[in-house]
Amino acid sequence: EGAVDLAVQRGDLAADHRRPRAAEAGFRGVLSMPGAARFRLLRAYAWLGLAGCAAALGDWAAWGPRMDEAEALLEDLEAADPDLLRTMGPGVVFVAALLAAMLSLGRMFADDYQDGTLEQLLLSACPLPLLVAAKIAAHWICSGLLLALVSPLLALQFDLGWPATGVLFLALLVVSPLLSLIGAVGAALTVGVRGAAVLMPLLILPLCVPALIFGTAAVEASRIGMDSIGHFSLLGAFLVLALVGAPWATATALRIALE
Repeated sequence: EGAVDLAVQRGDLAADHRRPRAAEAGFRGVLSMPGAARFRLLRAYAWLGLAGCAAALGDWAAWGPRMDEAEALLEDLEAADPDLLRTMGPGVVFVAALLAAMLSLGRMFADDYQDGTLEQLLLSACPLPLLVAAKIAAHWICSGLLLALVSPLLALQFDLGWPATGVLFLALLVVSPLLSLIGAVGAALTVGVRGAAVLMPLLILPLCVPALIFGTAAVEASRIGMDSIGHFSLLGAFLVLALVGAPWATATALRIALE
């Protein structure tokens, strides 16, 4: 029995040594890809991200009864105090944007980590931060962009004026990609970690709160007739900083997770 166990262990060690060689051989052709082929690889990975995020849309079906209850509560609030509803409306929309972003963050890199795709992407000729940026863009299209497109209907439900509606749309276009960029860093830091579903919100919520505050403040300033340029300046600065740093930070976190 000892000889059999030793043979099995040797076989497992040999298989472990063969895995990186097989991955390297599989991507040997990728390393010599021209620019157009690398772009196709990037586009394919982005479509994989869209498919992974689209799988999270099925979870919204479970929220159907709760959304009906929330809508009934808002209707009662509108009948009781319309001014309070207009004040609460922008905050409710931005909290919905945060929840929409967090709904699929757990799947952003978890599936790729489990099936070994992340290990192979490290051997790709395409830079890992660029692949991560494609994944983040796919996540934003499935969550934040959709909410921004329906924001005029939400503004109509909360009885916001047309200027506030336009500001709400623009603020969501700035805040929603910021939430996806920050969430990608948290998802990468917790990939492969036990209890990641609990740890990830604790990491990203403190970083997302300022964006939600300034976005809500911009809509409220427009609603009461004040200028919201200062709020958009801060949100734009946050977005530029996240666009520059988040893909690199996410790629570094993924490399650490795979070591």
